[in-house]
Amino acid sequence: MLEILSPNHYSPQNAEYDAGIARLRHSPYMDYPRHVHLETLARCNASCNFCPYPNLNRKHTKMSDELIDKVLNELTEIPQEIKLQISPFKVSEPFLDTRLLDTLEKINRLLPQAKIALTSNATAITEDKLEALQDIKNISYLWISFNDHREAEYERVMGLPYQQTIQRLEMIHDTFADGDIYFAVVLARVGDGTQADQEFEQWSSIHYPLFKSSVIPRMAWTGQVEGLAVDEVPNIGCVRWFELSITATGEVAHCCADGQAEYPIGNVNEQHVLEIYNSPEYRKLREATVSRLSVAPCNKCTFK
Repeated sequence: MLEILSPNHYSPQNAEYDAGIARLRHSPYMDYPRHVHLETLARCNASCNFCPYPNLNRKHTKMSDELIDKVLNELTEIPQEIKLQISPFKVSEPFLDTRLLDTLEKINRLLPQAKIALTSNATAITEDKLEALQDIKNISYLWISFNDHREAEYERVMGLPYQQTIQRLEMIHDTFADGDIYFAVVLARVGDGTQADQEFEQWSSIHYPLFKSSVIPRMAWTGQVEGLAVDEVPNIGCVRWFELSITATGEVAHCCADGQAEYPIGNVNEQHVLEIYNSPEYRKLREATVSRLSVAPCNKCTFK
C-alpha cells in the first residue's frame, strides 16, 4: 500500500524536491515558464475514474487556430537559449485534434528550443499518425496512459475497449523495434497503491520490453475528483509554479492539477502569455512561498 505521510513529514526526497525549487528561483524560469500545457481541443475518448474529464465543464471546446498562433508567437519572446517544454494537451487526448501535426510543426518552427511531450491513451494513434511524427523534431517522449494490464479492470477504469488498445500498443512497439521511432515511449499507470502496481510494471517489461514503464500516484485534482485514496498534501513547495496550463477556452488554470480551471490565473484571449506568468500573485508563489500548505488551492494538492 502507499505510505501515508503526515503533512509535516519531511523526507530526504522532499528535501531534494525543495532544493530543486530553490534552484529554479535563481534561474531564468522566474521570468519565463519552463513548461507550457496547451490544450487545443478539450476532448477525450476515455472516461478514467480518477480524472476530471467525465465531468469537465469545457468538454469538446476547440481552441481557435488564431488563439493557438497567438500563444505560440508570444512564447517566442522567451530567449532561445532557455529550454522549454510544451505539452499540446491538458485534460484531453491530443491525437483527437486533427490539427495536432500542424501545431507540432508550428512549435518546431517558432520555438526550436522547445521539447515536446505527448501523452495519449494510444487508441487514436494510427500508423499514418505515428509515421508523421517522425518528421516532427524535438519530441522527448510519448507517454501512453494504459493504467491497467488486466482486461476487465482496464475497461472498468478507462471505459475503452482493451483489445483495440492492445492492437495499438503492438503497432507502436513493432514500429519502435524497427527503429522508426526516435523518442522514448513510456507505458504508464496511475497507481492505487496495491500489488497491481508492481504487477503492471512486470507485465509491461515482459510484453513491451522496448517501452519504459512508470507507475505514478493518484492525485485528487485540487479536490475536483472525489472518492480517491491519495497521499496527504506534503509540506513542500511545487515545481508546477514554474509552468503555465492553458485550457481550450483560453483560461489559464492555476496549474496542471487544476483540471476544471476553477482557480484561473489569467486568460490568453485578453492577456499576453508572459504577462499572466508574471502576474503578481502567481509570481509570489515562485518568489517567496515555502510550503503549498500555506496557499490555496495548493493546500489541496498531493501532486509532485
